[in-house]
Amino acid sequence: MKRVLLFLSLFGLVLLLSCSNKYRLILDSPKNIQVNKTLNLSVKEKSGKPIDSVQYFLNGLPLSNPKNIDINDKKLGKQAISAKVFYDGKEKQINNTIIFLASQAPSIYKYEIVNEFPHDKNAFTQGLEFHDGFLYESTGQYGQSSLRKVELKSGKILQKIDIDRKYFAEGMTIYKDKVYQLTWQKNKGFVYDLETFKLEKTFDYQQSKEGWGLTHDNNKLIKSDGSERIWFLNLDSFKEEKFIEAYTNKRKAERLNELEFIQGKIYANIWQKNAILIINPVNGAIEGIANLKGLQSKVGQSGEDNVLNGIAYDQENDRLFVTGKNWNKVFEIKLLKK
Repeated sequence: MKRVLLFLSLFGLVLLLSCSNKYRLILDSPKNIQVNKTLNLSVKEKSGKPIDSVQYFLNGLPLSNPKNIDINDKKLGKQAISAKVFYDGKEKQINNTIIFLASQAPSIYKYEIVNEFPHDKNAFTQGLEFHDGFLYESTGQYGQSSLRKVELKSGKILQKIDIDRKYFAEGMTIYKDKVYQLTWQKNKGFVYDLETFKLEKTFDYQQSKEGWGLTHDNNKLIKSDGSERIWFLNLDSFKEEKFIEAYTNKRKAERLNELEFIQGKIYANIWQKNAILIINPVNGAIEGIANLKGLQSKVGQSGEDNVLNGIAYDQENDRLFVTGKNWNKVFEIKLLKK
């Protein structure tokens, strides 16, 4: 019995010594931070054991100094923080995730109705664009998806093609003489001739697993995938070259849907919400939120399905148009900052 107790005592002593020699490293960083603040990082050992040196990294790039890091020019959203720690003849890398938030709260907008136009109430609107005096529209649902050209004042459908029943069509945009259209979960996009609606080519998605909204600036296609991410695609190769993540000064905005590029900003619908976000295309900051709640009831709709989903902009005449899923009207509105 004495031998057993002696063995247990020795085992406990060895265990205690081995635990006391084990380093327990902690990478100290905030969980989130507004980009107008300075970021400070440090590595600590729980028991105060000595550390020889530390090399810090932000998204894989080395930082010269872990104190007072200027992040004002960084994109918002999730960031990878890591530290390579040298101690007691050893080396270990520890990792954290930090979220960069917008520097200030978004401006809030109300709206004013300027005009109302008829709209096909059977159109499950997924994408909307104004081009050369006409509305172009992509409608969804399996077996009902289409691409159409519509006369604004009358709502008359001037041109239409039906999409294969296996596809649920989503956002669309027009660039030069081409129409670009997304599908939802089939990982496929279409390119048509603008005048004839003849299908010319298809393209596959890459990291963005789904197709939701689509617009463009003068250089890239701009695509949402139902998350907080907005992707920028090469117009020739359709390669997803970069993305931003949409955040306010407090949280992310998920389920970004229909998009429109207006005066240097990305306007975005949120699925199942009657609102438009105004997003900075460089860093993802949500700079404005327009509450368009009253419009849904004006078209006799309610609930989370037949909500606002369609933004089009007449750049020449500075006119903003919105509609929704199965709405019988298109509204021309003005946004007014509260």
